Amino acid sequence: MLIASTLGEGKVIQHDLHGRVAYELGTEILRGDFPPASTLPREAELMERFGVSRTVLREALRTLTSKGLIESRPKIGTRVRPRHAWNLLDADVLEWYSRVAKPLQFALKLQEMREMIEPYAAALAAANHEDESLAHLGDAHRAMLEARNVDEWVRADLRFHLSVLNACCNELLVPLGTLIERTLEAQLRLNARRAEVFNASMAEHTAVFDAIVARDSVAARDAMSGLLGVTRARIEG
Repeated sequence: MLIASTLGEGKVIQHDLHGRVAYELGTEILRGDFPPASTLPREAELMERFGVSRTVLREALRTLTSKGLIESRPKIGTRVRPRHAWNLLDADVLEWYSRVAKPLQFALKLQEMREMIEPYAAALAAANHEDESLAHLGDAHRAMLEARNVDEWVRADLRFHLSVLNACCNELLVPLGTLIERTLEAQLRLNARRAEVFNASMAEHTAVFDAIVARDSVAARDAMSGLLGVTRARIEG
């Protein structure tokens, strides 16, 4: 959680507090308020700023260290690491970055990642899907057909793309869906709102689904590429 909650007589849960501090400092680093090689303020300053104890602050700093954003050195202090060391393939860091990066720039970077992965994932899903994973994909496709508003469509669309990854039967791809889930949902919502109608890409999704059901890997890959081409056109339009 990013917002502190309370127990009993207003006692703050420490992990909620350190999560809030980590989020705020992490966001500032990703935004460039503290550029690479710069040193964070001293502990006393940060404790006063956030109104937290040294224990909470240090836990927040440990969190940012584990995500590759900062490092602490004796006689130097806590310093921001170079950009190449940042773990952007951390679900929290990716979401924080999506909030501070230039929207179009971030959308295109996420799109590039999807274009590299999802067409091949659709081909794998066509070749390897099992009854259970195909059923989940079918449920998501049906929910897209039955969606009556943007919110229902986006939830079903997200399930559809995550179900394609799951249907690959490659356990290394499933965490990828979990990683991008929050940022992908935001992109799908934006795309739906930019379209003439929220479900304008239903035919392209159905082409992907039908090819996977038919175990036609080439058609599934091409259909997913076509769907992502529609997505890119909306982002750039």
